[in-house]
Amino acid sequence: MSRTREILERSPTAWGVGLALLGAVFFSGKAIVVKLAYAYPVDATTLLAMRMLLSFPLFLAAWAYTTWRNPGSEKLKPKDWALIVSAGLLGYYLASLFDFMGLQYITAGLERLILFTYPSLVLLITCCIQQRWPQLWQLMCMVISYLGLALVYGHETVLTSENTALGVVLVFASAICYASYLVVGESLLKRLGTVRVTSMATLVSAIAIFVQVSLQQPLSTLLDQPLPVWGWSLVNAVFCTFVPVFAVMTAISLIGASRVSQLGMVGPISTIALGTWILNEPFTPWHAAGTALVIAGVALLTLKKQHRTGVQA
Repeated sequence: MSRTREILERSPTAWGVGLALLGAVFFSGKAIVVKLAYAYPVDATTLLAMRMLLSFPLFLAAWAYTTWRNPGSEKLKPKDWALIVSAGLLGYYLASLFDFMGLQYITAGLERLILFTYPSLVLLITCCIQQRWPQLWQLMCMVISYLGLALVYGHETVLTSENTALGVVLVFASAICYASYLVVGESLLKRLGTVRVTSMATLVSAIAIFVQVSLQQPLSTLLDQPLPVWGWSLVNAVFCTFVPVFAVMTAISLIGASRVSQLGMVGPISTIALGTWILNEPFTPWHAAGTALVIAGVALLTLKKQHRTGVQA
């Protein structure tokens, strides 16, 4: 670990930028991998269970390592456990389940654009909790983003399946769950550490999906899946889940959350490019215009908020 830290400290900015970009691209590749797995007869619940089964030991090891490295870390209170369970069910179980289900009906590019609007949902949830209205500039940013989504959605209903609306609803539900997870887990992440909370929340979600699968079908069904499905699930678990989580966290420690957030805006572009190249998904001038509006709206919302609150890169 000391050798790794020494390498990172030699050129922290370059490493931070590289890790942030890697995390954004790998995270965005999840939709592509799920789509490739759907080429085989597998449902969303089974596919998610396979992903969690393969990532479970990785996050368990991360949690154990963090506990070993920080023996004097703050003890968890019953309220903390309740919040971690809530965070795991919202952010890694329900959000992932709705996302996987939605990807059966819409393109990977549209899915990524919907999920990319989660900062606006965090804002709305926070405003509801604090019983206040968003500011005018915040509403304008959201209008820009959702106009872009409407543009892409309207064009995809012409080019893709008749179940596009169902897919949009499911992925939007995923975005709401993820935004709720961020609101619920914000204080925990700051107080207990990202690695610790993320690892434990992921373990909670793994248990939840295993319980669901066991109620729907024998767990042995997982072993009957074709080898390519296991291969894509392994890629999903390692390179689209575990690796980007720690890449982004390391990048934040090197260059700050503000710059990592800015670099993360390559995510939708990466997904759309990969979807067009690998999955032959449609990409027209209407898609380009809608994507530009979504990214512009989210960028204005997040960057102006960081400027007003004095966040430093």
